[in-house]
Order: sequence, then C-alpha cells, then structure tokens
Amino acid sequence: MKVSIIGGGAWGTTLAQLLKDNNHEVLIYEINENYVNEINNNHIHPIFKNKLNEMITATSNLEDVINYSNIYMLAVPTKVVRDVLISMNKFINSKSIFINVSKGIEPNTLKRVSEIVVDEINQNNLEGFVCLTGPSHAEEVIERQITLLVSASENEELALMVQNMFANQTYMRIYTSNDLIGSEVGGAVKNAIAVISGATTGLGLGENARAAVITRGILEVVKVVELMGGRRETAFGLTGIGDLIVTASSENSRNFQGGKKIGEGMTQEEIYAHSTQTIEGFRTIYALNNLSEKHNIELPMINDAHEILEGKLTVKAALEKLLKRELKSEDF
Repeated sequence: MKVSIIGGGAWGTTLAQLLKDNNHEVLIYEINENYVNEINNNHIHPIFKNKLNEMITATSNLEDVINYSNIYMLAVPTKVVRDVLISMNKFINSKSIFINVSKGIEPNTLKRVSEIVVDEINQNNLEGFVCLTGPSHAEEVIERQITLLVSASENEELALMVQNMFANQTYMRIYTSNDLIGSEVGGAVKNAIAVISGATTGLGLGENARAAVITRGILEVVKVVELMGGRRETAFGLTGIGDLIVTASSENSRNFQGGKKIGEGMTQEEIYAHSTQTIEGFRTIYALNNLSEKHNIELPMINDAHEILEGKLTVKAALEKLLKRELKSEDF
C-alpha cells in the first residue's frame, strides 16, 4: 500500500519508518529542504539522526506527494493544518483517506482536525478520516520500542484498515475505537495538562505535585471530552489517561519541556526563540480557555495556565490560587 506523508519532522518520518517496516511504500512531503536532503541523500532521520530505510524518500513538491497515493497521513502542527489542507485540496481529484497523527484543537473555531478536514477538502474527494493517537514518544518509536496506539474513526472499516497498516508484531500494537471525538479531544487536552505538569517541575516542586496535576488533570480531560461529545470512558483509555501519563511525566515531551521553561521564568516568546518545534500545549491552553468561557464550565488548571501564558499570573501565584480554592470531596 502507498502512503503520502504530509510532514517529515519527528513524528512523520518516524511513522514512515514504521510503515516501511510493515512493507508499505511511502513518500514524505516536507517544506524544510534540509530535512528532505537528510532523508534522501543521507538516509538519516532529520531530528533523531537514526538510520532510515533507503527506500524512504521525501519531496518538497506538494503536487508530487498528492499524486503518489490517495492515503494522506497528516503529521504537521495543528496550527498549519488548515492552510496545508487548502493547498492539498487544489491537487486532490479522487476519493481520499486522511489519517491524522497530530494533536490539537483550533483556538478560534474550537474545531478538531477531523472537522477542519471536512471544512477544507472537497466532499466529493473525501472518503473518510482516521485519528491515530495514543501515548507515544517519536524518539522511542524510531528505536522500535514497544508502543500502543488507537486507530479511531466513525468508519469501522477505515479504523480496521489503519490498525492493520500500522500494527507491527515486534513493537507496535494498535487498537480501534469508534469514538473519534473522545480520541481527538483526549490527545489534545493532555498536551495542555503536560505544560502545567512541566511548569511545576520548573518551579522546583516534586513528584507529589506532578502526581496531583496529572490526577486532577484527568478530571479536566473528562470534562472537555464529554462537553465536546466524546465518551467519558475514552478519557480513561490510551488516548486519554495513557497519553497524559507519558506526556505529563517525561522530559522527552516537548509540552512538558515547554511548561518547565515557563516554570523557570521564561516567556512563550523566549521559548520559541530557542526552539523550532511547535509546543501544541500552549495553543491548546488558549483553545480550552476559550471553550471554558464559551460554555461557562470550570477548568481551574487550564484557566490559570492561560493567565500564566498571558503574563497575568506567575506559576507560583497560580499554584497558590489553586490551593486556596474551596475544599471539597474528590469527585469524578
């Protein structure tokens, strides 16, 4: 099977290697010419410098990758997804399948990636959408370390197809789910909680505080999943709590690292000045704060994180504010 991969960064190139391990053919579209050269000429992962299968190739020509297959794996930051889809739609002229592997919610519209795809791709050319998500660090998958993911779609046949495409008996197990909303939302919200977890670490707090953030963060994940139409139980699976654990407790997580730098006193602008990689959690915090205001629901940690990013609260002041909240029973 041929797969066109849109985005040749950390995750896109890593999943290209997985697909090649499973005997599929891939072509990567990437705008960074240095990445393209690393993949094509040196057969090296552009981020992690692992050796790649020499049959993995990349191009900076979007039309070429669109014509390569009718299965498109979206592996670009969510902030550029809409623009990328608008560009793709100009060249797509047949029924196509979209597999999204990025995690986020559009702040202004509060739309999930599946909804953005429906907005921007000609409906005559849209066969279906699958979200491939779960607890996964690309730097472990490129090393072929054991990982479990979920193939979520409203179309059971497509969920099963993607399950079989990506499952590898050596290191990758894939489950299916028909709760597309819950799977997409859980993966997005956990990024925001991971930023908060990192901020407590940057402030110098210990494992107790991190455990508290993760556990209470689950409640905020559940609230958002249910509000947006997903199932509560999905938030307690791989795409919710599973993804939250790996992202909110690991130095390998860019969201955790971004939050850690916030806790150490850096601003968003200073962080991005020293990093080219997108921190989805920052953007998701803005989206969820907008959601909270729109629907008048309380998301205490998310709301305070928004104030921190806006420079209206320090991390220390936000934690003091949370600790001073009215005492109550633990309720899920």
